[in-house]
Amino acid sequence: MSTVKPERLLIADDEPDLLIAYVLFFEAYGYEIRTARDGLDALAQYRGWRPEIVVLDIQMPRLDGRAVAKEIRNLKAKPVPLLVAVSALSAPSELAGSIQSGFDHHFVKPVQLPVILAAMASWRRARSANPV
Repeated sequence: MSTVKPERLLIADDEPDLLIAYVLFFEAYGYEIRTARDGLDALAQYRGWRPEIVVLDIQMPRLDGRAVAKEIRNLKAKPVPLLVAVSALSAPSELAGSIQSGFDHHFVKPVQLPVILAAMASWRRARSANPV
């Protein structure tokens, strides 16, 4: 029996079928997952649960993903969470806007889920090599 605590992953997207796909994929890799269908719920989930990784759509009801990312960064949580944007927005200015909002990565839909997984693994390795 493993004593390693699974990493917590919050996924927020207003497309229910996409949320199901995310959950099925990332659960297979051992993540403990919670989901949200809008930005306000995502922010509330983050505040109450403090996941290590947050994957957010940008264009969501009630509060967009960039506003959620800014609020999460303003909380100055330790350890610092990985924030990943996954959005249909693809213009270079949109990607730059995501990074300015506090995201570590911005992937354009449709993104292959192993690409997100690889970014998460790279972040985990870097965090292990340089703990806060």
